[in-house]
Amino acid sequence: LLMNMGLSYDSDEGRSMCAALTALMTGISYKTSAEMAKELGPFPGYAKNSQHMLRVMRNHKRAAFGKKAGYEGLEVKPVPLDAKNCPDRNLIDLAKTSWEEAVQLGEAHGYRNAQVSVIAPTGTIGLVMDCDTTGIEPDFALVKFKKLAGGGYFKIINQSVPAALATMGYGSAEAEEIISYAVGHGTMGNAPGINHTALIGHGFSQVEIDKVEAALPSAFDIRFVFNQWTLGEEFCKGTLGIPDELLNNPTFDLLSHLGFSKKQIEHANNHVCGTMTLEGAPHLKEEHYDVFDCANVCGRIGTRYLSVESHITMMAAAQSFISGAISKTINMPNDATIEDCQAAYELSWSLGVKANALYRDGSKLSQPLSSALVDDDEDDLEETLMEAPAGDRPQILAEKIVEKVIIKEVNRQARERLPERRKGYTQKANVGGHKVYLRTGEYEDGKIGEIFIDMHKEGAGFRAMMNNFAIAVSVGLQYGVPLEEFVDAFTFTRFDPAGMVQGNDSIKSATSILDYIFRELAISYLDRTDLAHVQPEGESFDTLGKGEAEGVSASQQTNEENLAMIKQVSSTGYLRKRLPQELMVLQGGQANLFEDSASIQEATGTDNAVSVSAQKSIGLPQLDDRAKAKMQGYEGDACGDCGNYTLVRNGTCMKCNTCGATSGCS
Repeated sequence: LLMNMGLSYDSDEGRSMCAALTALMTGISYKTSAEMAKELGPFPGYAKNSQHMLRVMRNHKRAAFGKKAGYEGLEVKPVPLDAKNCPDRNLIDLAKTSWEEAVQLGEAHGYRNAQVSVIAPTGTIGLVMDCDTTGIEPDFALVKFKKLAGGGYFKIINQSVPAALATMGYGSAEAEEIISYAVGHGTMGNAPGINHTALIGHGFSQVEIDKVEAALPSAFDIRFVFNQWTLGEEFCKGTLGIPDELLNNPTFDLLSHLGFSKKQIEHANNHVCGTMTLEGAPHLKEEHYDVFDCANVCGRIGTRYLSVESHITMMAAAQSFISGAISKTINMPNDATIEDCQAAYELSWSLGVKANALYRDGSKLSQPLSSALVDDDEDDLEETLMEAPAGDRPQILAEKIVEKVIIKEVNRQARERLPERRKGYTQKANVGGHKVYLRTGEYEDGKIGEIFIDMHKEGAGFRAMMNNFAIAVSVGLQYGVPLEEFVDAFTFTRFDPAGMVQGNDSIKSATSILDYIFRELAISYLDRTDLAHVQPEGESFDTLGKGEAEGVSASQQTNEENLAMIKQVSSTGYLRKRLPQELMVLQGGQANLFEDSASIQEATGTDNAVSVSAQKSIGLPQLDDRAKAKMQGYEGDACGDCGNYTLVRNGTCMKCNTCGATSGCS
């Protein structure tokens, strides 16, 4: 929106516009909530919290009216609405009116909703809706890559850029040149240094030039186009005279082999594939650069990006009018220090921001950008040495060698083999009419280390392929590849067999066998409930309490030693990183059981046998068969056929692991 209006994200006008829209949205929402309360009554618990609720509402109203003082019960003052810098005065008037009415109606009728607004993480939804940005996030990059239905990609400029250029007075011809500077011209016809004329001089015919031109629109870099698969092996060997050992080398650069310099390749690349940035674009005035600033540096030659402070101050402008919090990631450069992170959080606190998340570029060893930067440094090393004074060259070279050694040591992983006897679980399911058995193996700490995949009644070739795929994944896990990487790579892959899933209590459909397998592993070992169709039962480590509905909590905390012992003998994946609630209650109550036993003995002078009977007579908890079954991972109900407490969930029904009987399904 701000880019369309020709406003910078990091500007007083941009922050004021954001605050005005947010104030209007939340003010109208609370006004509507009060009108609903008039007809249906306020939310449960409003009566005993009404004074606090109304105090919060009055503070929101003061912020909407731009007050800098007079807030009730606040040590950290919110950021008020900046009416002076708002480009649309009508928005200010509407926001004030909405909060005036929201407070008046709330004092008379209460509110139907305790909270009415948050800014949620909507990045994925935004992609489906074809939005450039969502929520309060700035644009991540000016150039996007759209996937084509028939395969391949094509580059498009952010939809807001043409509108912004028109708003700021640029003509259509100027805007077209500016956009072509960012996304590229898609042809080598008039490219500087490397063009049709230069290629003909190296032996290219019109046939090869046409092949290159056809591949350029979907290319990220012109060097990816000049290879044997585009030009043909016969042309590369016969006409260009490239030997097999070079042609099959994945690092071989054909353009450099033909004698083009790095500068010539770079200039041609920018002309054909685009710079991915608007910095230095023809006709674009420098004072307009800030309108197109993004969260990260754009392109290879870009240098501008939004500062950490600009993210936080934008959040603070909106936070005063959001009843909940804001989901927002603040991108920090690779050289950000601990002190920078501390300063960011302190600034957020001082401006009244409820929550934020920091991400430092390159903080993950597996991040592709890090390896790309290392490769670029290696390419530039020769030029750096040539330009440096002779006396400084040994030191530069030594620093580069030490840097490479450190990087290789960090990335090198030793294989961590599983114990000979290990835990795990077996999951049987039916995916699109095909039976699939998934077995896992775990380390002593519960971390997954191997998987086995068996397809029932499948062809020998397909079964062998799945078995060897499982081995490859297992080896990767044992060499330290995070399970998250496999999950991100293989979920939502689409091929047959696929369809409805039977036999799994959390997954009800899958787009492929691999999609099903890595959904199951993600739910069981990573607690990725976003990939589940049915929420797993039990309590996870971050489960929220239910307040008064839970009753009086146990006076003794859960016995951590006993819980650790249970994790050693039970599969983490089978329990899906959850402990049964009944187990946790029993653990928490054991100390009370022994305390009560001791007090009975002390008060009555009886021995242990008498005290046990006294415990039974006063109804103290006992570790019955149902609780034992829960501890072992079963559902806790007795089988109707054999009477054993070994029922496990099988789809929507139960199945006995002892006799195989089901509770109505098969």
